[in-house]
Order: sequence, then C-alpha cells, then structure tokens
Amino acid sequence: MTPASATEPAVGARTLAHPAREDIRIEAVLHALSDPVRLCVVRELAAAEEELTCSRFDLPVTKSTTTHHFRVLRESGVVQQIYRGTAKMNGLRREDLEALFPGLLDRVLDAANRQADRLGEG
Repeated sequence: MTPASATEPAVGARTLAHPAREDIRIEAVLHALSDPVRLCVVRELAAAEEELTCSRFDLPVTKSTTTHHFRVLRESGVVQQIYRGTAKMNGLRREDLEALFPGLLDRVLDAANRQADRLGEG
C-alpha cells in the first residue's frame, strides 16, 4: 500500500463533492445566484476576499435551510467548501467562474450591490 499524498484527504476525513470546472453549467450558476439568501452569501464571500466558516453568516433562515443554500452554491460550482477540523470553510470559485463565464460574477455582484444600496440594505 502506498502512502497518501499531501493533497489527498486523510483516511476518515470528510470531503464534499464539487463539480469539476468543465462540468459547471451556466444554468446552475444562474439558479444558485437567483436566490436572495444565496446571493447574500456570495456577496459576503466576495467582500471578505477570504474563506469564511458557515457560522460567520447571519442568515434569516433555519440551520437546515442554510445547509441547503450552501449545498446549492457548492453543487453549482459557485463556492468551494472544505473542512478544516470541525469548521466548514467556504470560498468563491472566482477563477473557475471567470474562466468559464468572463465577467459574470463581477457583474452580478455589482448589480446586487447597487440594488442593496438602492433599497437601503447595503
């Protein structure tokens, strides 16, 4: 038996399924970004410019619904989720989205920020 490489998860480590870059579809990305709660998550991640734990988000939904929203974002290819100890870290897949759909994420974030400012939610 060969030892696991440094990039492979340790035996028993929790891993989450993510689409490969080439499997990310525009319909799934747009669906994920169409929900106000998920868009809020994406805006917060973009503003932080670093990975954030799920618990850092103060969302107006139950924990199970929050889990659902993060799953939709992950399965669509919008975010990357990895476990670090017991914390689930979330980061935007900016490079992948930019390579596939140039300018899309920045335009959606710009429009969402302008809307939030207009509605006094900013």
